[in-house]
Amino acid sequence: VQLQAYGGGAVQPGGSLRLSCAASGRTSSFRYMTWFRQASGKDREFVGSLKWSGGNTYYADSVKGRFTISRNNAKDTMYLDMSALRSEDTALYYCAGSSSVILSNIESQFAYAYWGQGTQVTVSS
Repeated sequence: VQLQAYGGGAVQPGGSLRLSCAASGRTSSFRYMTWFRQASGKDREFVGSLKWSGGNTYYADSVKGRFTISRNNAKDTMYLDMSALRSEDTALYYCAGSSSVILSNIESQFAYAYWGQGTQVTVSS
């Protein structure tokens, strides 16, 4: 399985951006695909997760109501639509997938075996 994250860039506060995570390989085995982010000098943190079969979504409180995760089934691609962006959203964003993670553990980065490379999001005026 390979994951490729892309779509990052620079945006002003209040702006919007869409990140994509293209998956290839045996993605049918995935239980969850998840977005994490890591700001400079900080730990990697959970952003939101998508139940691969079923489509349920879960979000960190810090992004709830501003970020939306969706999936294009035909393309095996997950999206992160970000709006009302703030300077504190600046980070390197990663997508991750797991065939074994359970709901109670989706926020743990250690539960994911498959990772895409990060894509940088910078929110600044």
